Amino acid sequence: MSLSEIDLKQFIQNVPDFPREGINFKDVSPLLKDAAAFATAVSLMARAVDVEEIDYVAGIEARGFIFGSALANALNLGFIAIRKAGKLPGEIIAQSYNLEYGESSLEMQRDAVPKGSNVLIVDDVLATGGTAKSAAKLVERLGGRVVGFVFLASLEFLNGREEIANYHQHTLLTYD
Repeated sequence: MSLSEIDLKQFIQNVPDFPREGINFKDVSPLLKDAAAFATAVSLMARAVDVEEIDYVAGIEARGFIFGSALANALNLGFIAIRKAGKLPGEIIAQSYNLEYGESSLEMQRDAVPKGSNVLIVDDVLATGGTAKSAAKLVERLGGRVVGFVFLASLEFLNGREEIANYHQHTLLTYD
């Protein structure tokens, strides 16, 4: 089966009322479990970016780590972790943001992004855009330049693209 023949949406499972009532969670675990689907997703992400202008791939915890590290490997680039609060040792910087179901914050180690480096940010799902915007702010506060975002999927009805409208964005799958 060629890459273009795989419909990646069939590997995304809808989980109603998770993590709380009223949320329809997009579970990418079945996609990750299927070697061909996972390879296809990473390959399509790699095709969507201009390798020449990227120095690092940054992934947002947790599922952004999976796609981001695989993409960094495919592009022969280093990987930078953007973590949830309280997970990193040493000197860190933090950025708060709103979720579709609450509030949270992200952190990075103060020396994670070399000044002037070009960083591509990867996550599994773009929802309200708060997480993505927070990640971009962290990279920029450390002196990096966000060259864009790559998402496996976007929940278009939550208008997350508007939060990161000033950045190049690529999404493999959309849900209206």
